[in-house]
Amino acid sequence: MATNAFCPEQVQRILGSLQRPAVFMNMTCDWPVLQWTVDYLSQCLGEKTVRFRMGKRRHNHTPLFETQCSYLEAKLKEFQFWTDGETGAEQVGSFSNYPLSQFWAYADYKHIELLLQDKPSMFEDVVWSQFGFPSRDGRDSTLWIGTDDANTPCHLDTYGYNLVLQVQGRKRWHLFPPADTDCLYPTRIPYEESSVFSQVNVLQPDLQRFPGFRNARVHTVTLQPGQVLFVPRHWWHFVECIDPVTISVNSWIELEVDDEARLGEALTKAIVCALKTTPSKDNNDDWLNPTEEGLLGHDVNIQYLSLAVDACMERRTRNRQNQNFRTGVRSVTKRDSTGQAKNGSSNPPGKGTPTPFNVPFGPHLVAVTWNQMAKQKTTEQSPIDPDGRGPTSDSHMLELGSKTQSTGPGTGGGAQDQDVKACDSPTSDLLLSSEPGFRGTGKPSLEDRDQVEGREAHSHTVSVTTNDLLECLVHPEVMTKVTELLLERRRHIQPKQSNSTS
Repeated sequence: MATNAFCPEQVQRILGSLQRPAVFMNMTCDWPVLQWTVDYLSQCLGEKTVRFRMGKRRHNHTPLFETQCSYLEAKLKEFQFWTDGETGAEQVGSFSNYPLSQFWAYADYKHIELLLQDKPSMFEDVVWSQFGFPSRDGRDSTLWIGTDDANTPCHLDTYGYNLVLQVQGRKRWHLFPPADTDCLYPTRIPYEESSVFSQVNVLQPDLQRFPGFRNARVHTVTLQPGQVLFVPRHWWHFVECIDPVTISVNSWIELEVDDEARLGEALTKAIVCALKTTPSKDNNDDWLNPTEEGLLGHDVNIQYLSLAVDACMERRTRNRQNQNFRTGVRSVTKRDSTGQAKNGSSNPPGKGTPTPFNVPFGPHLVAVTWNQMAKQKTTEQSPIDPDGRGPTSDSHMLELGSKTQSTGPGTGGGAQDQDVKACDSPTSDLLLSSEPGFRGTGKPSLEDRDQVEGREAHSHTVSVTTNDLLECLVHPEVMTKVTELLLERRRHIQPKQSNSTS
């Protein structure tokens, strides 16, 4: 049995203190899951088919969302033949309709518990217990198999944090702190529960349409086999496969604050579905992500919202009751609104007073740092590099395990990424004085209005669409505020209801 760099208790303490992405090295040397190459998995799965997302290899300013992709069912052996350059339908099946030079393939979000349900012994190959999660294995993990150029659109996950093990090939991660949310122009279209997408193609941004992206602070890392990436709660990420075949396994770890996030998601779903299922001229887009299993009626969505409010209130009540039975500080780790530990401190279970803890960055734990060179290229140069890959070039990326690694020990948890807001929401200035005929008073006269209305009658009218409205209504910051209002309302209503029934 190989000796790991950290014991499970140390890993738990590190995870409770990290406030930026980091890569664990030398922690998985004896994990059987590292044998899960495409050849090994194709033998294990045999005739079982897997759903692949097919995307066209292209380089332009718009993200390729999952609603814009094609899908096919194929055996993993057929995928293997296709990536080896075979083209005959007898060997590659449905892949024969997709030339490898023009398309990439991605089998993403594959729940291992379902994929390998007839081989339950393989669940134990994923040893998350060495990260301090004794009951977590392959049953609580998902599998990702892709070709080079396969990617996941830039998004944030609303629940928990993420641990990602690279098994075969390499993946490049482009991560942005939660404070950069406005720079990434969030949208809930396409809609997927627990995923907030960015409208920006982070590799080739349209800076005329999304100028705030100039201020986004990208943290870039290339993950190699055997390494585990920690993705903190609410960190944005765009992920691309960069080798002919890549395989990774991940697990999302729940947090206490997820109760409020689930309430926000129930609220978002009720609003999005109510507006997007209403017949109108502009509601003709593919707004529902293929990962979502159909639509529920508004009454059902409101019922789920009510249940989410109740669950959140019950959790808050239990927490208050637990505090009353304890002396001193709560024994769980103190977390801020992003779910991260406050002040880089850690509260081990059973201890009332937080103890100072410096995250042990070094050869076994490498912080993913802000790629300031990428920001400079995005700001000062054309958004498209000569190689067509966008503003982030390989020469400025953290390649773990290579000589470009430059993170030393004791560099802290990077709290500044959580506290400093890189860009504020743009506000529209009313430039009334610049309009011909306006007197610069800020309020047009009747004559002014007549002139404006006359011009507008002969000009193209820019209408507000349903999606425009949704971008404002379900913006993450708005959802956070409305969630608090719902909980506050329920808190005031409950005593009145209990008094009336007593």
